Amino acid sequence: MPDMRLIMLDTETTGLSPQNGDRMVEIGAIEVSHRKLHSDRTFHHYINPQRDIPETVVRIHGISNAKVKDELTFEQIADDFLEFIQGGTLVIHNAAFDLGFIMNELALFGKPGIGDVPVIDTLELARKQHPQQRNNLNALCDRYGVERGHRELHGALLDSELLAEVYLEMTGGRQFSLGTDIQAKPASSFVQVSRGARSRDEKAETATIMRRASLKVSEDDHAAHEAMLKRIHQESDGQLIWKIVD
Repeated sequence: MPDMRLIMLDTETTGLSPQNGDRMVEIGAIEVSHRKLHSDRTFHHYINPQRDIPETVVRIHGISNAKVKDELTFEQIADDFLEFIQGGTLVIHNAAFDLGFIMNELALFGKPGIGDVPVIDTLELARKQHPQQRNNLNALCDRYGVERGHRELHGALLDSELLAEVYLEMTGGRQFSLGTDIQAKPASSFVQVSRGARSRDEKAETATIMRRASLKVSEDDHAAHEAMLKRIHQESDGQLIWKIVD
């Protein structure tokens, strides 16, 4: 556990529900290993969500339509994201929210799923350690003495860095505490990809087959097929369902 590669991760979105069409507008992640935050090992992108960002949401994270209109789409950064998190354990505050968006986007574009990736939810951990208290990221920063004065708006990379500091404090500081009860669970245990997303994934998997050129059927083969249908029609007392035969 002390030497595992941890990926602190956060997202910003157009709203609260990928099932209702909301999309990601920013994703940020930073690596922690050997109880050290590596500021040179980050993954960060603003994302063109291919839809409007409501003004009420812009006031929360400051990411406007104009800011992301020329940014890459998630489809264009997905492979780099999957490569960055490979072999790591994701650490997310309120994991179900961020994973819901990430898994929906991956399915939307026919990318490999992350259902087996191990995840630690710091909100679950905080609720165990500090029951019946405020456990949002701001409250945890204040509780553990993590400086957050530069956090005027939500930001995915900044919040990932704050989360890293909070996580290290929650789990014994820079020296790992063996008494800390930390359990990573597969991403699939936090969220299930929607039926619509699964359908899009299945379509992507079969897209190559569907794009194949249609087979050429000779007149002889066509005639043989018609003759076989007539025979089935006669021998089944008119129960043929593929084609009505005179």
